[in-house]
Amino acid sequence: MALTQVSSNKCAGGFQKVFEHESTELKCKMKFAIYLPPKAETDKCPVFYWLSGLTCTEQNFITKAGSQLAAAEQGIIIVAPDTSPRGCNIEGEDESWDFGTGAGFYVDATQEPWKTNYRMYSYVTDELPKLINANFPTDPDRMSISGHSMGGHGALICALKNPGKYKAYDATVLAGSYSGPQLDILIDQGRDDQFLSASQLLPDNLIAVCSEKKIPVVFRLQPGYDHSYFFIYSFMNDHIKHHAKYLNA
Repeated sequence: MALTQVSSNKCAGGFQKVFEHESTELKCKMKFAIYLPPKAETDKCPVFYWLSGLTCTEQNFITKAGSQLAAAEQGIIIVAPDTSPRGCNIEGEDESWDFGTGAGFYVDATQEPWKTNYRMYSYVTDELPKLINANFPTDPDRMSISGHSMGGHGALICALKNPGKYKAYDATVLAGSYSGPQLDILIDQGRDDQFLSASQLLPDNLIAVCSEKKIPVVFRLQPGYDHSYFFIYSFMNDHIKHHAKYLNA
């Protein structure tokens, strides 16, 4: 599948790039960002997939999270796709910030008029990894997934539905029916997150399920931090290192 390079910037010794392609799953043009560490010039590298939250594009993570230095140090490729199909001309897709454009939720829609284009789960777990592995120096057996907000939930759904596919992941909600390989979950939650105070995030439920299922989880409630990329930036290095334990094992 043909890729068109949109941008390329030298960063942390490697390159931060953005590409565009025609998606067979989403029936539209899609962009994704990819960070290639210096190691990728000579060796195959593991891949860390990052799923962003509501209203984001592929740009938010690469310009705000500060992940490139840690990825360069660990020799990890980072792929950050857009959060939804765009320009599909579906009635109502641009009417709300939390439904439609910028809000694909990393699931496959089952109802009209959404089900033809809104197939982000299949895109993230199947089409995109195949595209990345075919065009970049990756090790297909070493991949992990993470995310924030809507993307944290998306990362969890992708991991739970594909036991063993991803070496590591972080998330905000855990389904109690998981029966795959042993997990090791790292979660950071801002204590001053407006969605936490509004009871839209329920970390206590996660901890309870993990305890019941005997799933190792480190949950860190970070005082003073909110839901923004200032919060993500502050703890991104810890999460890259968490993934590197498994990706570079």
